[in-house]
Amino acid sequence: MLNEMIGLWIGAFLTLGIMSFLYKDNPWYKICEAIFIGISAGYWFASMWWQNLVAKLIDNLWPALVALGHGEIQYNLVYLVAAVLGVMMLLRLVPGVGWLSRWPIAVIVGATAGLQFINFLVSNGVKQIRNTIVPLFGPISDAGGIPPVQSWEEALGNVVILVGTFTGLVYFFFSKEHKGLFGGTAKVGTWFIMITFGASFGYTVMSRMSLFIGRLDFLVNDWVMVTLDFVGL
Repeated sequence: MLNEMIGLWIGAFLTLGIMSFLYKDNPWYKICEAIFIGISAGYWFASMWWQNLVAKLIDNLWPALVALGHGEIQYNLVYLVAAVLGVMMLLRLVPGVGWLSRWPIAVIVGATAGLQFINFLVSNGVKQIRNTIVPLFGPISDAGGIPPVQSWEEALGNVVILVGTFTGLVYFFFSKEHKGLFGGTAKVGTWFIMITFGASFGYTVMSRMSLFIGRLDFLVNDWVMVTLDFVGL
């Protein structure tokens, strides 16, 4: 019970310290901020060490080096390239040969850009386009993986998707002046875009509020109630 109380008081101290920033910047907040950053840095260092350097490099490269000592060449020797690039990355700390760190940085940036390009093309491009290719009225046969419309509510939602997608695209067509019917269509697209931004912002605010409510629940139901129970009140 005593260990639980110590943990609760440490959690309450850090929580209230971070919340004290709502009043103004103060030493209590700075202490809690420094503790949080230090613990986070230590955690991520240990995580990166065991999950990346040990699990992906050493565990794959060391058996290949042992096999190489016995005259056997294994495919995992390719991890030597990663090891060399990692050492070259650290050479940035050496003034005379710091320029060598640009090579591994170029490899990382290029590989990451290529990988993320494919991921974003699929998630933000292909899947988004596919989700707008929906039947308006039904029931329709399930062709090409598109589910049939089962109710008027679903049909109305599909119509909204169609109108919002079309008018939103019209708004971003700047080769024609936004006047008349074309301008009215673009204005409808503006409303759809603003509603989307508002919903996204509201979702972000609510996610932050859920974190705040969670900490308040900890302070009231865990810290205060357990403390009162511990002192016999």
